[in-house]
Amino acid sequence: MKKTITRYTVPLLLGMLVFASNFLNTDLFNFGEKNFAVWFVLSVLCFACGWYINRTLGWQFGGKVVFAVLISVTFISIVFIIFFSDYFGANELLTENLILYSLRNIALGAMGIFGMAIQETVMGETEVLMLREKVKFLEAVAEDLKKQAEIILKEANLKAEKIISDAEIKSKNTILKKERIENELKEFIQTERELLKRYEEL
Repeated sequence: MKKTITRYTVPLLLGMLVFASNFLNTDLFNFGEKNFAVWFVLSVLCFACGWYINRTLGWQFGGKVVFAVLISVTFISIVFIIFFSDYFGANELLTENLILYSLRNIALGAMGIFGMAIQETVMGETEVLMLREKVKFLEAVAEDLKKQAEIILKEANLKAEKIISDAEIKSKNTILKKERIENELKEFIQTERELLKRYEEL
C-alpha cells in the first residue's frame, strides 16, 4: 500500500512542477532576473521524477502515466489561461499565451520523458553487463563440464580397455587350461590303452 502511494505521488509531483511553471516569468533566458536558474532546477526535478517513474512503473506504463499527466496539466493550464487571461499576460493575445504555456508544459514533460529514457538506458546497460557476466560464467562452467566429461570418457575408455584385456587374458587362460586338460586326458587314455593291451597279452 505504501509503495503504491509512493509510486503515484511522484507523477503527481511531476504534474505540480509542470503546472507551477505557468506562474513563472515568460522570459526563459532572462539572466538578469535569474529565471534560467529556476527553469534549470524545474527541468532537473522533472528529469528526476521521470527517472523515478521509470524505475517504479516501468517504461510502458510509466510513459502512459507521464503522458496522461502532461495532457491533464496542459488542459488545466489552458483552462486557467482562458479564465484568468489578465494574470497570464494582459498585453499578449490569448492564442499566443495558450501556445507559449502549452510549449512550457510540453518542454518540462519532455524532461520527464528524457529522465525515463536515460534511466531505461542505464538499466538496459546494467542488464547487458550482468548478462555478459552470466554468459562468461556459463561458458566457463560449460568448459569445465566439457573437460570433466572428457576426463570421465577417458577413464571409462581405460576401464573398458582394462576389462577387455582382463577378459582376453581370462579367455586365453581358460583355453590353455582346456587344452592342457585335453592333453592330459589323451595321455591318460593312451596310458590306459597300453596297460589294457599289456594285460591282455599276459
